Amino acid sequence: MEAILETKYALDTFYFLVTGALVMWMAAGFSMLEAGLVRSKNTAEILTKNITLFAIACIMYMVMGYGIMYPAGGDGIIPTFDFSFMFGGDHDPAMVLAQGAEGWYDGSYYSRMSDFFFQMVFVATAMSIISGAVAERMKLWAFLAFTVVMTGFIYPIQGYWKWGGGFLDQAGFLDFAGSGVVHLAGAAAALAGVLLLGARKGKYGPNGEITPIPGANMPIATLGTFVLWLGWFGFNGGSELVLSNVGEANAVAAVFVNTNMAASGGVVAALILSRLMFGKADLTMALNGALAGLVAITAEPLTPIPLMATVIGALGGILVVLSILTLDKIKIDDPVGAISVHGVVGIWGLLAVTLTNPDATLGAQLYGIAVIFGWVFITSFIVWMILKMVMGIRVSAEEEFDGVDLAECGLEAYPEFTGSRGSGL
Repeated sequence: MEAILETKYALDTFYFLVTGALVMWMAAGFSMLEAGLVRSKNTAEILTKNITLFAIACIMYMVMGYGIMYPAGGDGIIPTFDFSFMFGGDHDPAMVLAQGAEGWYDGSYYSRMSDFFFQMVFVATAMSIISGAVAERMKLWAFLAFTVVMTGFIYPIQGYWKWGGGFLDQAGFLDFAGSGVVHLAGAAAALAGVLLLGARKGKYGPNGEITPIPGANMPIATLGTFVLWLGWFGFNGGSELVLSNVGEANAVAAVFVNTNMAASGGVVAALILSRLMFGKADLTMALNGALAGLVAITAEPLTPIPLMATVIGALGGILVVLSILTLDKIKIDDPVGAISVHGVVGIWGLLAVTLTNPDATLGAQLYGIAVIFGWVFITSFIVWMILKMVMGIRVSAEEEFDGVDLAECGLEAYPEFTGSRGSGL
């Protein structure tokens, strides 16, 4: 029996670590997607943001985020703040064997360090969503200052309310892998920042005309989308938590299949809709369609049959196209479509849970949506406003014209192609 327990513990720990590593690789996906969808004069800065936000998220989640999100106690609303994790420590081997797999939360049986690692890369994903929405005109250091607060406090609090056993979980709100806790939260923070930041210069004309600002590198953006698609198997698959029995192994396989089918449905639906609306096959809409399908299925990738998962993803793909166009019409400038992909479609994913999971109720899902959006948007708006008053959040018009690469990083990502600075390249 002891050998069986040790094997189970080792296997589930290893599975958690590997799927966490796949989620970490999504940071590369976001970096490439955003680098491809911004202009070349802003590429180095957005790459700097992405690698630095990941590092800050890891540090802040170690120092305080993990202890807030998974505390030793709490009343369901306010957790007991526990900052001990930064000093390390894992489960005592003797305790692990004495307690056995059945004595662990939800049947899970794995290292505490592996749990931290997996949860840590999720908070970095939420922060990456914000990076693209505020691209090309936000000050680098204002963004990084916000990262500290978002990853150390704002995200963990609402994470505790659902995944830490807080009041949203007790109310029956369901969110398997984070359509709300991760994606809607990131989009809400992004929206608050975008509203205070304003649109890029030249994006909207005085009479309401919309000027397209194409990205610099579609191959890189496509690569980033495929990297994110791959990482999502860790995102959703790892959220099953364990693998070491027949039932859980089958569940993980179902999650992988449904995740893939939803993404596929999102691509096809977005591409067909763009063809019908624009008369052309729009690559950027297809890329966002893939991500929309992935976000839509994240709230519940286990209970749908593959065909239903495809439909959920396809509806997400349709919704993201319509949302991107609508936000443009009301002059909310989101260079990569992050608010639409992760926010609007995140809401759809949470509502879609009621279609396949008999335990889900529409009231509980709407409650969770309102709480997560309200908390993250309001607190983020306050933090962005403070940063705006203290240090400013937007670069000058001249710096924006020349490109934030030079203004914030002092270098250019493509120096051989950007000799004519300020040309809009």
